Amino acid sequence: MNWIEVTIETTTEGIDPVCAIIIALGIEGMQIEDMNDFRDFLENNTQYWDYVDESLIEQKKGNSAVKVYLSDNPSGHDTLSALRAEIAHLPHLIPEIDFGTLDISLKTVHEGDWEHSWKQYYKPTPIGDKLLIVPEWEPVPETERAVFINNPGMSFGTGTHASTRLALELLEKHIRNGDTLLDLGCGSGILSICGMLMGASSAAAVDIDPNAVDVVIENAARNNISPDRFHTYVGDILTDDNLFNKLTSDRYRIILANIVADVILQLPPLVHAALERDGGIFIASGIIEPRLHEVEKGLTDSGLKIVEIRTSEGWAALAASL
Repeated sequence: MNWIEVTIETTTEGIDPVCAIIIALGIEGMQIEDMNDFRDFLENNTQYWDYVDESLIEQKKGNSAVKVYLSDNPSGHDTLSALRAEIAHLPHLIPEIDFGTLDISLKTVHEGDWEHSWKQYYKPTPIGDKLLIVPEWEPVPETERAVFINNPGMSFGTGTHASTRLALELLEKHIRNGDTLLDLGCGSGILSICGMLMGASSAAAVDIDPNAVDVVIENAARNNISPDRFHTYVGDILTDDNLFNKLTSDRYRIILANIVADVILQLPPLVHAALERDGGIFIASGIIEPRLHEVEKGLTDSGLKIVEIRTSEGWAALAASL
């Protein structure tokens, strides 16, 4: 199968909002090219070289860009259409930011080319104190950590993006043996599957993208999670009343949402209906730091209590309780 390399031209300050939209659409895997970072790297690390090829400097000139990879099939093209629409709306949504051109260019990448150019960069990665993410083509090292075997396909990434890492760190801190989990906007299912590997007894995962749910099922099987303990759903929890009622028919010890601020702000009714009242924890991530206060206020105004906030690389995550 071929892949579509999607390049979105923007500015340094436009990178985080563009990435937030990408994550909201379930596309975790992205490549960021920030001209300012490259310039700072050259200026602050001159001890590592005597000469820098002028062609490399010329190649890096210009605006910043974000690249993602989508499958070259109907599902990938649907995601591309949604991405185009959301990116076009960004300047109206956040008018105070200069996003640059937001031009989108496409390139077809053959699977063989992609395989040889990207797998070399993914190695076993520790997360927090208890997790180790291992690409399935790498040998599993001896470790006392819970090991998540991952196939980081182009659509759903490696799980090591700052927003995912923050959510996993909070999950590691708050999870207990025998917990039940609800993973909203599950993407690759890394949050709920890692929760199962750390002792949860069962999990439910939901995403608006059917392709995401297929990946979740594959990842669960890859990590020896039995289907009777892991349930998946497809649909929009904000508009599908039947799905809302189905998910809130049980209560969960931990609810996870690595989405974006706008969606998180609409989740309190579901959280109040589905979270265990005695010690339940709602973990929300995917929040760009400029919107952290807004999300914090929205959740507290809804009656939730903020337990903890963590930030990293311009992203924020929080844990809350009823």
